[in-house]
Amino acid sequence: MTATPATRSPRLLVISGSARTGSFNRELAELAAHKARALGAETTTVDLRALALPVFDADLLQAQGMPPGALQLRDWMARHDGVLLASPEYNALPTPLFINAFDWLSVVQGEGDMPSGTGATAGKPVGLLAASPGALGGIRALPIVRTYLSTNFAMVVVPEQLALPQADQQLSAERPDRERLAKPELDAVLDRLVASVVKQARWRLA
Repeated sequence: MTATPATRSPRLLVISGSARTGSFNRELAELAAHKARALGAETTTVDLRALALPVFDADLLQAQGMPPGALQLRDWMARHDGVLLASPEYNALPTPLFINAFDWLSVVQGEGDMPSGTGATAGKPVGLLAASPGALGGIRALPIVRTYLSTNFAMVVVPEQLALPQADQQLSAERPDRERLAKPELDAVLDRLVASVVKQARWRLA
């Protein structure tokens, strides 16, 4: 029997703003996804680079139409109840990969039973993460991401956030327990962030 909205598990998109091999942010996002699944959520990992989106260009949109990758991102957003987003900072700003993908998402129009890009994001909870081998953990970009998502996409950014410093040590492959961050106090912050997103996603299904 097909689950009704009131009984199915919440579905979360898991997105990293970095797609490089060995990305700390991608690894942190996957750890958050693991914790979300432990709370009963279903997760789908999005590879932004695989969407193959060109740099946003209104003339290109006019000439060639909406790129398939932008429509795919909208479809994923429409079919999920919340987002876990790891957004590293490049020169104290969010990554071009992340911003470009969401800029395309913002102009996707609704058709049939599918909403517009911003209609697919409106009201959905998102938890913000960042990771860096440096001392600040990517914290400078997160306020910008918070404003960008809440203002332009009407997303509900949960108060909890995690900027993970010394990520090369916190996420080290040599540590014995790969299901937790090395520092218990930081792992507890991640637990609270994930639990907040899962809780709000469940409220949307009630």
